[in-house]
Amino acid sequence: MHFSTPLKSSSHCMPSPDGTLIATLLPSSITVRAIASFDVVRTVKLPSDLAGGVTSLTWSPSSSRILVAAADQLHFFSAKDGGFHGAVRFPSSLASKPTHVECGATDNEACVWSPLGLKLTIVNLASSKAVEISNPKLYNAASAHKGYSFRPRTHHLALLTRTDGKDMVSIHCPETREIQRSWQPNTIDAQGLAWTPEGRWLVVWETAAQDYRVIFYTSDGHVFKDWRGPLVHAPEDMGLEYGAGVKTLAFSPNGRHTAIASGSRCIFMLNGQSMVDEMSLRHPQTVKPKDTLQVWQEHIKLSTAGALPTTFVRATQAVSPPAASSNNMQDVRSGCNLAKFDSSSTLLATRLEEAPSTIWIWDVPTAELRAVIMYHSSVSKVEWHPDQPELLLMRCEGDNYGGVLFVWDPLSGGPRSIDFARHWPGKTDDALPWRQQSEPPADAVATADDAEDDSSIDMDEGMSELDDTFQFKK
Repeated sequence: MHFSTPLKSSSHCMPSPDGTLIATLLPSSITVRAIASFDVVRTVKLPSDLAGGVTSLTWSPSSSRILVAAADQLHFFSAKDGGFHGAVRFPSSLASKPTHVECGATDNEACVWSPLGLKLTIVNLASSKAVEISNPKLYNAASAHKGYSFRPRTHHLALLTRTDGKDMVSIHCPETREIQRSWQPNTIDAQGLAWTPEGRWLVVWETAAQDYRVIFYTSDGHVFKDWRGPLVHAPEDMGLEYGAGVKTLAFSPNGRHTAIASGSRCIFMLNGQSMVDEMSLRHPQTVKPKDTLQVWQEHIKLSTAGALPTTFVRATQAVSPPAASSNNMQDVRSGCNLAKFDSSSTLLATRLEEAPSTIWIWDVPTAELRAVIMYHSSVSKVEWHPDQPELLLMRCEGDNYGGVLFVWDPLSGGPRSIDFARHWPGKTDDALPWRQQSEPPADAVATADDAEDDSSIDMDEGMSELDDTFQFKK
């Protein structure tokens, strides 16, 4: 592990989707650095009326542009080449701090969610138009990503809305964002939707408070599969149907599996083509180490100078993961609230709500546990490396873990701790990893407006047709 010299940062510091650049928002500018060398590749000066009022910073899908948002305006800047600057200003009478802002399916699109879920505004710089869609069901920063999904390759938008207590799914044209199709899903209170990685199915899942239900729709709204829970229960899971329903879904990058995490200790794996039950992964109450199963327990040595670097000891006897501490029985939760595939689709990382300090790593082809990692504190962050298979990054809660990350791979001798706090002074926070840097260079590149401000709403008549999956029946 190699560290750069300390670099100045802020609460708005984002790596690009392709992993080659990192953008840092400073009081009056944006600094873009190459991750490989940390050299400044561009410095963008912000408009004077925008400095200090930024609410969010995000990257376009191609990593070529940066989107900066404030309460009444949006700005697109080229990240590396050229001096592109596109600006969108909303009327002051209608402006309010958005609850969430994201780039759309292309570099020219921005999606803006208004407070209280009143509307979703989709702005297109190329056409200088904006489209408003009323009543998006999920609109906060923590949940908005579950309420919409862009179809791979075609960029059709699938959106979950709710009106008069009823869920609605709509499909929007990629060019104009006009509605092409809409229908009411067979749900009481859907908690999310998503296109599968290859864009073949649109998946809608019911809230965990209701029965098991995951519905796989074709792109034109026909039901292909209505999953109502596992078909066969093992003897140890006879009470499975009485627990909470679906908590989260995960799709393997290769499209071969859909993992459904529920309120039980089971992960249900569906075949990515037929959507039939293929296997179940059951988190055992007691873990027994063996040659093919690594069980690692965190070990912290204390000294007069404080805690020493964390090490991990491989368990040799059966051990039970530590349970979550709670002073209120009503706060006790159960089930799996995290499931993530690695980039090769061969490993799956999970976490149970009743044991939040333990990470389980499954071998998907064999449906067996590969490793169990037990910490002294709840694990708050779990991420697989986007390109390097089987490389896992973890972070724990608590003051003792400030600036400390953990890395694991199957061939390592247990998780390795990486202490960022030793490389900069002062208290650390979640905005890892950089805290100090030299001032921006004097030859900062100023930008010029290349797009006209336009906040009007213009609906076009044109639509592009979606494919009819069942056209062979006609």
